[in-house]
Amino acid sequence: MDAQFSNIIDNPIIKTGCLILLSLLFAKISDIVFSFFMKKVVLRTKSDIDDKIVSFLHNPIYYSVLFVCLSLTIDLSEQIPISIEYILIGVFKSISIALWSFALFNIFILLIKWYSSRSQENKLFSKNALPLFDNLGKIFIFLGSIYFILLSWDVDVTGWVASAGILSVVIGFGAKDTVANLFAGIFIMADAPYKEGDYINLDGGERGCVKSIGIRSTRIMTRDDIEITIPNSVIANSKIINESGGPYEKERVRLNVSVSYDSDIDKVREILFNLAVKSQYSCDDPKPRVRFREFGDFGLKFQLLFWIEKPELRGVSIDDISSNIHKEFKKENIEIPYPQHTIHMKKNT
Repeated sequence: MDAQFSNIIDNPIIKTGCLILLSLLFAKISDIVFSFFMKKVVLRTKSDIDDKIVSFLHNPIYYSVLFVCLSLTIDLSEQIPISIEYILIGVFKSISIALWSFALFNIFILLIKWYSSRSQENKLFSKNALPLFDNLGKIFIFLGSIYFILLSWDVDVTGWVASAGILSVVIGFGAKDTVANLFAGIFIMADAPYKEGDYINLDGGERGCVKSIGIRSTRIMTRDDIEITIPNSVIANSKIINESGGPYEKERVRLNVSVSYDSDIDKVREILFNLAVKSQYSCDDPKPRVRFREFGDFGLKFQLLFWIEKPELRGVSIDDISSNIHKEFKKENIEIPYPQHTIHMKKNT
């Protein structure tokens, strides 16, 4: 009986099968132990991001432990040819690397989205930049996984890396402007000085609504309905005035108005304030303001300050209120001064 049992144990097929079952069991136990301890850790936090990270790590840990055990089983087996053993172990390593790469990629994107949504003030990545970092993450993780997979098959990649480095230098010198635009586009998307739909002003005098932000260039639409394509390297080296920036999109408009010295100051204040309040383009909150600024050379200088909802309403709002000011001043006999020069002629005697 003992001899028969010994023969069964010594049977290579049965022995290999038992080792495979033990590998599966050990991998499952490792996964259960990992889940048990990590569950205690994640329960201490209020955020659910750590729960998602743990869920991404289940498969890599389980299969990594399983493949390690299976590799040991193959090493202990004397019936498997060396060539088959080399292929199986290489496949196990490749699958493990692929699983870890996929998990790292998901964790990377999860962390970016989580950090970008924490607050508007302390945001490293804007939502517009997420597709960019999504693609960059895919590229780096894909290249890294390929590199380690080649190493797992004992492939010498030193020559390939050196060739790629030389090729990158050649391309960098040959297309330095394009490369500069690409890097500038990455920094613009990461820093997010503006977004699509914002009204911006540049040093060169360009002003318009941002229509698209690309890797190489940014396109803005001017008030004349002319689309301008500006290389990102130019924008990166320019001072950018974002009229749509800040906590609110509202913009303050300053309208300078002059009246003659004979005018009633209180009446002028009343007219300017009421016209701004009645205008369909002026915001109710904040309310318009009227300021007496200075005694000018030809009249009293006032400034009407009112807010508009969007920067593109600046031109039409100024036209509307200025027209009504002229009509109301004419109706109330308030003179709008213009430059006058008095010439005294001396008569020779």
